[in-house]
Formats: sequence, structure tokens, C-alpha cells
Amino acid sequence: MAFMKKYLLPLLGLFLAYHYYSTDEEFRPEMLQGKKVIVTGASKGIGREMAFHLAKMGAHVVLTARSEETLQEVVSHCQKLGAASAHYIAGSMEDMAFAEQFVAKAGKLMGGLDMLILNHITSSPFTFFNNDIYQVRQIMEVNFLSYVVLSVAALPMLKQSNGSIVVVSSIAGKMGHPMVAPYSASKFALDGFFSAIRKEHSIAKVNVSVTLCVLGLINTDTAMKAVSTKLNLEAAPKEECALEIIKGGALRQDEMYYGKPRWTSLLLGNPGRQLMEFLQSRRLNINKLLDN
Repeated sequence: MAFMKKYLLPLLGLFLAYHYYSTDEEFRPEMLQGKKVIVTGASKGIGREMAFHLAKMGAHVVLTARSEETLQEVVSHCQKLGAASAHYIAGSMEDMAFAEQFVAKAGKLMGGLDMLILNHITSSPFTFFNNDIYQVRQIMEVNFLSYVVLSVAALPMLKQSNGSIVVVSSIAGKMGHPMVAPYSASKFALDGFFSAIRKEHSIAKVNVSVTLCVLGLINTDTAMKAVSTKLNLEAAPKEECALEIIKGGALRQDEMYYGKPRWTSLLLGNPGRQLMEFLQSRRLNINKLLDN
């Protein structure tokens, strides 16, 4: 037992961390040149910065958020930065019909889709849960259910392009955190759903990658306003965060972690979970599953 604790468990952790986070390919901006990309929640914060990075890389982008006026400004700047094309479609992700129709319209504007970046959230107060069930339902619908609707609508196009789904999540979706219970629930749901979908794609030989982006505190205006006086933690820059999300999607990583401190990723990567998932996958009767 002492030998296991001293040697085997640390070695297992290092092996799984290397296996989980390493990639055989380095990111190059040319990977996004001419690619057709949707970015949700693109009017401000991380979404806006992703749009700007993608524009500099020469991608086609279709952006969405609720504010039409702000989206117009972002699209105009994307065009100046060198985007292959840039469009916006304003609307609310509380409306599932809009979410589904948005993907179809975006696909028509670009002539297909290579990458779907799901980044939008609804406002969530940083406070103790006050038994507001309506608030929980609203947050789950926008932060989780609309992600499912968008990915389902985009999947036929992504299958054609061997594309990518990039899901922006949070450390609050890997560990319980006080003051954000409904928000945390929605982010845990993203992990459960999209991690399962990634495994289903692997079993069914669907060449559409799913990248879960686990973010720490980022210095967006919304985040800083919500937690600046309540949380003693250094925020990471949104510009670099946006680039790291794009890199993770382009490299088709299963998960990427970004925030401060940097070693957080080694703890949240949870090698125990990875080992159990690996062992469970070996018990699946793949042929039987595919027959069904």
C-alpha cells in the first residue's frame, strides 16, 4: 500500500495527465483560415475576443447575441481585421426555436459549418441560493438546453466537414462552488452531456470532435462586476482566454483548462475519473450498441 501511494498513484496521475492534455500537433493560425465558424455570446467578453481572433486568422464568422447594435460593431471590426466574411443574427437563446433557426441561417450564410463555439450564458447572481426555482429553470434552459439544441441543429453540417463543437464551461462545472448553485448545475450538465456525446461519437465513428473548455475567473466586465468584492482571486485576461479556446477546438482536444493558478488543471483533470471511464468503456459491447 505504501508503495502504491508513493509511486504508482503519482505515476498514474502523470500518465493520464500527459495522455489527456498532450497533442501531436501544434496550433497554427492557418488552421482557421477559410473555416466557417459560429460564435454565440459574441457581443462582449470572451465571445467578442474570439470573434476578433478568428477574423485575424481569416475565418468566416457568424455571430449571435441579444444586442443587435453591439453585434453590428463587432462584425464591422471583424471585417476590418480581415475576416473572410462576417455576419450576425441577433436573438435570445431563451427561445429554442430561434436557436435552431439561427444555426440553419448561419449555415446558409457561410455555405456550411466547420466549428460551433457555444459561449453564451444568461445572467446569474453571485449570491446564496434563495429557492428561486424559476431562476434555476431559466439558467438551465439558456446555459445548457440551448447548447444541446444548437449542437443538434449543427451536427449534420459538422459531420460533412468533420468539424468541431467547442463548449465553453467553467471550473464551477467541475467542483461545487458557493454562491453560484444554479450556474454550477448548468455547467455540470454540460460536462455530463457533451462528455457522453464525445464517447458516443467515438463508438459510432462520427468524426466530430467535442472540446469542453474549463475556465477559471476571467476579467470580463460581467464577471468582474459580479465577484470583484466577493472573491479574492486573480482574474486571467479575456484576450488570451479566447485564443486558448480557439486553439483547443482547432486541435480537437477533449478538454482545455484556462485560468489562474495554472496548476488547477492537473487537479481538476481528475485522473481517477479518466481511469474509471476507460475501464467502463472496455465493458461495453460495441457491436451490440451499434446494432441498436
